[in-house]
Amino acid sequence: MAKVSGIFLYPIKALDAVAVEAATVLASGALAHDRRWALFDARGRFVNGKNRAAIHAIRAEYELTRLEVSLEGKVFSLVRQLEELAAYLSDRLEEPIRVAENADVGFPDDLDSPGPTCVSLASLAEVARWFGFSLEEARARFRTNVEVDDVEPFWEDQLYRATLLAGEVEITAVNPCQRCVVPSRHPTTGELTPTFQKRFAEWREASFPRIGQRELFDHYYRFAVNTTLAPDQAGKTLRVGDEVRLF
Repeated sequence: MAKVSGIFLYPIKALDAVAVEAATVLASGALAHDRRWALFDARGRFVNGKNRAAIHAIRAEYELTRLEVSLEGKVFSLVRQLEELAAYLSDRLEEPIRVAENADVGFPDDLDSPGPTCVSLASLAEVARWFGFSLEEARARFRTNVEVDDVEPFWEDQLYRATLLAGEVEITAVNPCQRCVVPSRHPTTGELTPTFQKRFAEWREASFPRIGQRELFDHYYRFAVNTTLAPDQAGKTLRVGDEVRLF
């Protein structure tokens, strides 16, 4: 039986994840607290792993019940101390940083598909095997929200344009997530893995499942599923252990 085996939120876009046992769906279809805060430079552009390799070296831990983040042992309120947090990050990244909040949608990469990204645990394990990573490292590189267990590698490639029922939550799978430079870097040092994108695409194509929807792949540097959730899903809760089935 397919089931939700992990839920990971990224409260501050580009920083570390926090594993949770349950997450509430917002009216936008996003999960509450996921990418709720983001970093911006002096010109109003995102500051993230795509454009600042140094950000990988910053460690973050969260206490979501109090809306607090601890950066390398220094605790900030995400309600009252955004300016202090921005000053700390400005020093760490050696440039002026602003921290902004969007509690309704967050700051997803794909505004058309702001739902949680989904992947099978077996897919992550297979990619980890390709490169000799640990499962934890593969997870940190690809930064997906929902992991599904008790299914085969790349199970998710059959889901596009279908709707899943995970517990009480209806999730519509939209398309395979196009990847950026971030998975090619070590998640804590920022060190680049040589030829990562080329090797990933070659192995991804070679292992593409028979039941997968190949027509949605204009290239094979894609991994995990972008999703949407209808407004009527707002307020529902996604939980670790929820059964997952096609709806």
